[in-house]
Amino acid sequence: MTEKIDVQGPDVDNFELPEPTHDHFRWSLLNHLKFSVGKDPGHASRYDWRIALSHAIRDRVMSPWFASTRRTWDEDRKRVYYLSMEFLIGRLLEDATINLGLRGVAEEVLGDFGIDFQDIVQDEPDAALGNGGLGRLAACYLDSMSTVGCPGYGYGLRYEHGLFKQSFEHGRQVEAPEDWLTNEDPWSFTRPESAYEVNLGGHIENRDGQDLWIPRNTVVAAAHDTPVAGYQGKWVNTLRLWAALPDAKLFNLDRFNAGDYTAAAEPEAWARTLSRVLYPNDTTERGKQLRLSQEYFLSSASVQDIMRRFTDAHDDLRRLPEFVSIQMNDTHPAIAGPELIRLLTDDHGFGFSEAADLSTQVLGYTNHTLLPEALEKWSVGLMRKVLPRHLQIIERLDDRIIELHGPRAEGLRLIEHDQVKMGDLAFVMSHRVNGVSALHTDLVRKNLFPKLEALTPGRIVNVTNGVTPRRWLKLANPPLSNLITDNVGEGWETDLDRLRGLEDKSSDPEFLHAYGVTKHEAKVRLAEWLKDECGIEIPTNALFDVQVKRIHEYKRQLLNILWTIAHWQRIKKNPDAGWVPRVKFFGGKAAPSYDTAKQIIRLINDVAEVVNNDPDTKHLLQVIYPPNYNVTMAEKLIPAADLSEQISTAGMEASGTGNMKFALNGALTIGTLDGANVEIREHVGEDNFFLFGLTTDEVEKRRGEEDHARVDIGRSQALQDVLQAIAEGTFSPDEQHRYGDLLHQIWNSDWFLVASDFDDYDRAQQEVDATYKDTTRWQEMAVLNIARMGYFSSDRSVREYMAEVWDIPSAL
Repeated sequence: MTEKIDVQGPDVDNFELPEPTHDHFRWSLLNHLKFSVGKDPGHASRYDWRIALSHAIRDRVMSPWFASTRRTWDEDRKRVYYLSMEFLIGRLLEDATINLGLRGVAEEVLGDFGIDFQDIVQDEPDAALGNGGLGRLAACYLDSMSTVGCPGYGYGLRYEHGLFKQSFEHGRQVEAPEDWLTNEDPWSFTRPESAYEVNLGGHIENRDGQDLWIPRNTVVAAAHDTPVAGYQGKWVNTLRLWAALPDAKLFNLDRFNAGDYTAAAEPEAWARTLSRVLYPNDTTERGKQLRLSQEYFLSSASVQDIMRRFTDAHDDLRRLPEFVSIQMNDTHPAIAGPELIRLLTDDHGFGFSEAADLSTQVLGYTNHTLLPEALEKWSVGLMRKVLPRHLQIIERLDDRIIELHGPRAEGLRLIEHDQVKMGDLAFVMSHRVNGVSALHTDLVRKNLFPKLEALTPGRIVNVTNGVTPRRWLKLANPPLSNLITDNVGEGWETDLDRLRGLEDKSSDPEFLHAYGVTKHEAKVRLAEWLKDECGIEIPTNALFDVQVKRIHEYKRQLLNILWTIAHWQRIKKNPDAGWVPRVKFFGGKAAPSYDTAKQIIRLINDVAEVVNNDPDTKHLLQVIYPPNYNVTMAEKLIPAADLSEQISTAGMEASGTGNMKFALNGALTIGTLDGANVEIREHVGEDNFFLFGLTTDEVEKRRGEEDHARVDIGRSQALQDVLQAIAEGTFSPDEQHRYGDLLHQIWNSDWFLVASDFDDYDRAQQEVDATYKDTTRWQEMAVLNIARMGYFSSDRSVREYMAEVWDIPSAL
């Protein structure tokens, strides 16, 4: 720990920056350009201006950040600690500028030097701290926690290379390391005083009747803090990211001096590996060991930090639940429960039962998936190798379940078939377990944890996901947000229910025209960005049909591209049939080891190659797949979308948040009754949603039918024609049988029921075309979607967590 220096005096405690007038902000910007960056205006690059502007904006975050922290300490407030393997925070400069109300003055001052504000903010790299909805939800919740005044910390890992940077070579996904940390991160503060040792491996020794963990390796968790300002800067919380550093003892100086440089540095390199890559490939035993070690590294560092913060202010650890609430975002931090028990028993002398009770009162668990592979399981052998003390604790928790619940708990072991079930562990260690949509929560109760729910009725609650309107409307879509403000007034950014004021405008021709103008402007922005970034040119008078999300079979990008082929075949047969021009957008990454998902990506790109170069159809249909989908790309695609593809197999998507962002920006949804689609459809109205597909119960029934895939394909001539074209090599002329495995899956198993839903999806898409031709009707539906999306604000979600899970009042 770094020694703290005690500095007293009113000048330090009460120092405030002057109001950000044009002249003062100009002075601040030039001051940072000179003294923080080391450049003068005449020689400054875009990067230099961005760093200077970031520091000038960051200066304005400091006072409310300090004030929020000081109030939490002075008023002895409870804090929420949000543990997540992902925080997909996106670019921070523009977000902070908007939340602090400084966008106008920043644009003006940069304009003095002939510099465009948007050029500067676009220079900022996307922080590579997540992959999909899980990480973006965590980021939205941090924004909302600050906006509604919920004192808290986000805890994650500071990945050097993120998941990976995606590119395409001959249609195939190619993975390369993300380089977002190559240059300075102006939003991050290193905290050397908040560094913790995290132990791994080793064995257990019993000394004087007490088990003692003798670890094999020790790594250091180094803290990096980023302030997260709420809207209008009234409250600022902290995102603390851990970077793994080697313990000094790991470096073998004797080996180095003997010339064996590689062996000397090997333990050091391994330590840094813990925070190098998001979700390392766990198909090998070493990959599994790294992933479990990574999850423990996050959990241990965070829990140690939480305990340190509590003991700095309080003497009695029995009061921990009064001041601490830890939320585990999915199963990845589930080991936080045993870690908290370990610290209470081994370091603070608590008995096991009391430690387990205290831990359960503190912890909450958000489940995000019903997929078995996402509910992690680790072998007992691996757990013993990596975390021997925690395996003991889990075994003791297993016995305790029987002690507490008797024979009713038989068959509910946390360790089963030599596997530690992390989802069950997270459930048992939490006082509240929540699903993230009404449908998902019902399935969690009935299908995922029915026996545990029966043992602890009422533990499972629902908190439907939400998204922050500050980033996903005000930042991402300024023309639409300005139109909203002009019609419902200021304040909707923190009271999204005020969008209801737009309902009466849905039949106003003048307003509909103004809305249409904002949508066209968003399409032009996207088209210009695609041309600049990817060299792709697209028409802006087409229907923009978008599916952007993690590539997974259950999300059914395959259904989308198969229908696209069918649509192309129809256009080609009769190009003069009055087709609605469409641009089909795809975006998203497949896990490096997920071969089927990578095949789907290649098929999409192969189809694009053929369709986009077909002189008969390219003016009516294009397929666009920009590589490396991230928050920045989403901010371009979502405002421009006319149609939002939310087409997962019913019963498999926990919630989704992309569906909310699209509808908030006026895109109409084509979707199944899955996840939050159900609630979105209820809110926006059945007539303003393109529904198709089997229901959850029908999915289960269809899967039980013999040869259902072949039967369903036999019923659909359109699907047969599509599959035949793929089999003949229409989209892979250099390798006719490239998609043999994919076709085999569709014909013989089709677990995700692409064939079963194909014809109904086709019907819904034809309904989309017919509706889009009626411009007024389409715009009316779009405006009603926007007007009725107030419920899906992450501010509402966070307030529900505060009331139902965290038991914490607002500080505002």
